[in-house]
Amino acid sequence: MSDRSAIAQKIASLCEGRALYYYTKSKLKTDPLYSGVLEQLQGRDNSLLDIGCGVGILSYYLRENGWQAPVQGMDYDSSKIEQGGEMIRRGGYKDISLSQGDARTELPEHDGDVTILDILQFFTPEEQEELLRLAAKRVALGGKLIIRSGLKKNSLRFFITWCGDIFAKATFWMKAAPTHYPTAELFEKVLGEEGFDVKIEPFWGKTPFNNFLIVATRPLDQ
Repeated sequence: MSDRSAIAQKIASLCEGRALYYYTKSKLKTDPLYSGVLEQLQGRDNSLLDIGCGVGILSYYLRENGWQAPVQGMDYDSSKIEQGGEMIRRGGYKDISLSQGDARTELPEHDGDVTILDILQFFTPEEQEELLRLAAKRVALGGKLIIRSGLKKNSLRFFITWCGDIFAKATFWMKAAPTHYPTAELFEKVLGEEGFDVKIEPFWGKTPFNNFLIVATRPLDQ
């Protein structure tokens, strides 16, 4: 068994219920998200704010790969926070806290690195801009705001991305259907105005989705 498979099995084994078990195991084995975020955080000891953390899969993956900085996650879905709390307890993970909150109206106090992964499509354009600005203010000097998002494009990948989000709503994994997909220009404009250096790259790996990785870095001398 590969390290990736072993980690996926270990984290999935913390889940309560077969649906969450198979979802977690599949995500960790097939989605490039977790290894991509780990690569961005390697060698850094800033604390992490994970906005839209779900049950906290990212934080457990980071721990299993030796990354030990504190993580606070927040998510709108209180049931996912409860499930994540049980997974933290079963896994014996330290310095990980999860809380329920609405990113449209509030974010925890924080000064470090920040992740926003796969949630922006559920916000209106105005809410997307506000969230990006709020998140940017919680990034430390030299810190990173790491975002994965589907980008609006006239392509088959974008259509499949939209279908995936509709399916997530239909199966009740997500509480809402997609509202508005952002464009690359949104990140360049808003985060550029906040003084960040912005890099945007395709990030779909072997998946069919139109996902991109946006890494915005706050200069040390800002």
